[in-house]
Amino acid sequence: MELAEDHRGDTWRAVYAVRFAARIYVLHVFQKKSKRGIATPRKDIELIRARLKWAEQMDSGTTEES
Repeated sequence: MELAEDHRGDTWRAVYAVRFAARIYVLHVFQKKSKRGIATPRKDIELIRARLKWAEQMDSGTTEES
């Protein structure tokens, strides 16, 4: 799920996963700077995917919390 919020003329996006029963993981929050298009930059997508994988491992107990 992605939330977009305008604040003082800037647009902010928060991407988070809610499919885990016991926890909500905030995967990434960033300021949208592009004035053209609505696409999320590739580097942000890759970071979100990596964090989602980590959150899935945390939720399943296959990695240690740190």
